[in-house]
Amino acid sequence: MRKGTLAVISGFSGVGKGTVVKELVKRYPYALSVSATTRDPRPGEADGISYHFITKEAFEERIREGDFFEWASYVDQYYGTPKSFVLEELEKGHDVILEIEAAGAMKVKSQLPEALLIYMLPPSMRELKRRLVGRGTETEEKIEKRLKKAKEEELEIAREYDFLIVNNDLETCISELHRIIQTRTGVSPGRSDLLTRLETEVLENGV
Repeated sequence: MRKGTLAVISGFSGVGKGTVVKELVKRYPYALSVSATTRDPRPGEADGISYHFITKEAFEERIREGDFFEWASYVDQYYGTPKSFVLEELEKGHDVILEIEAAGAMKVKSQLPEALLIYMLPPSMRELKRRLVGRGTETEEKIEKRLKKAKEEELEIAREYDFLIVNNDLETCISELHRIIQTRTGVSPGRSDLLTRLETEVLENGV
């Protein structure tokens, strides 16, 4: 039996990762890795779908047992990526999708070198700003902080990934992401001029 592929998806805040991943697993037979947390569910969240909601005691026991690819504590609550679910699905031959930030992605890669790291980019920094503003969920100050992080940290982080994908059109992005996962071929950071163009845009326009 063919072993499954773990595809780790990261990208700039506001680039549309969540929407793309949601549609991807709706259309294709991927298993979606769901994070665990000790915080209480928010309105509309469901256990096993939004997060695996567990107690701090249970989370700490799983830390001791080594059942997280990565975990962190934020505002006195734990968040982590369960290892057992991913490994079981891969052994069954199922491809698994994990949407996670870059720091966590690198920890996953260090433990599972065959994992496929895919970084999602906007077509331009101006478009990224337009999307962040269009969400209407954050203050201008928070939007500027997210853009600053994208410019100063994430353009460089993207170079550490296996492949890059541009979310310019939803349908095209979903199809291309599926193709990359199935064939393990696509545009790598070393063969892309998009990162250079984004960096140039930042230098010339400050966005």
